[in-house]
Amino acid sequence: MGIITCSNVVKKFGDFTALNSVSLDIPEGEIFGLLGPNGAGKTTLIRIINQITVPDSGEVLFGGRPMREEDVENIGYLPEERGLYKKMKVGEQALYLARLKGMGSAEATKALKEWFVKFGIQAWWNKKVEELSKGMAQKVQFITTVLHRPKLLILDEPFSGFDPVNVNLIRKEILDMKAAGTTIILSTHNMESVEELCDNIALINKSNLIVSGNTDKIRREYGSNQVELVYRSSDNLADSIRRAGGLTAGAGNMPFEIVADEQGRNGWRAILEVPRSVNNAQVLANVINAVDVVSYQELIPRMKDIFIKLVSNN
Repeated sequence: MGIITCSNVVKKFGDFTALNSVSLDIPEGEIFGLLGPNGAGKTTLIRIINQITVPDSGEVLFGGRPMREEDVENIGYLPEERGLYKKMKVGEQALYLARLKGMGSAEATKALKEWFVKFGIQAWWNKKVEELSKGMAQKVQFITTVLHRPKLLILDEPFSGFDPVNVNLIRKEILDMKAAGTTIILSTHNMESVEELCDNIALINKSNLIVSGNTDKIRREYGSNQVELVYRSSDNLADSIRRAGGLTAGAGNMPFEIVADEQGRNGWRAILEVPRSVNNAQVLANVINAVDVVSYQELIPRMKDIFIKLVSNN
C-alpha cells in the first residue's frame, strides 16, 4: 500500500460529477504523474488529498490509515494558480508562509536564505513581491512549498513559465527530493517531463480513471510496436529486399509493414510496424541479406501519443 490510497472516490458539484469512483495507489518514495485534459478531475482529486474539500463517498488513506487534519503538515502543495501578496517583501512573505507550515522563525530564516542562494535570488530578499519577474516569483513559491521537507509533495504544472535553464534547476531539485525519500505527485501536460521523471502515472478523463500503473509498461502496452532500422543500400528497403530475391514488402507476405523509409546523409532510415507475434530475429532475417544493417532498435512510444490515443477513445 502506498503513501496515498484512493478507494472509489466520488465527488459531485450539483449535477456535475468531477470524480466518478476513482481508485488508485500512489507508491511511497516515487514520482507519480497525474495526467488528464483540462476539466478531467485532476485538481479535484488534488484538493481532496489536501483536505481542501472532501469526497461525497469513497475513502482516502494516508500511509494506510484514514487521513487526519494534521496530515496536511506533511504535505507540500504548489497549485497551478500562483499567488503571493504583492506589497509584502519577498523574504517577509517567504518567512510568513514557512511559519504557517509550523517552522520556527530562526529555523525558517536559515533554511530560506540557503534556498535563496541556491536559486540565485538572495539579492531580492528585501524587495517587494511586485518587483519580481514571473519566473522569480515562481521560484519563491517553489521554495516555500518544499522548505518544510514534506513527506508528500504535490506539484501542479511546476515548470510553467520557466525558461529551459530554470526548468533543469527545478527538475534537479525534484529528483534530489525523490532520492531523499519524498513522494511527489506531478500534475502536468508536459509529456516529456512525464517520460523523464515519472515512475508511475494515472490518466483521468471525464471524471474517470482510464489507466494507471508503471510508466514504461503503459508506454509498451498502449503504443504501436515499431522499430527503427538504419541501413546502407543503393535503394529503399522494399526495392532492396525485392532485388535480393526476398518477399515483397508491403504486399502482405512480409512479417512487418514499412511505415516510413527515407534517405539521409548517413544512409537510409526505415520505421517498421511489427506485429507483436513477430520477434526481432524474424524481421532481421528478411533484411540482413538485402541491406547493410547499421542499427536496429525498438521505438518506445511517446507518452504524448498514448495520451492523445487514450483520451480520444474515451
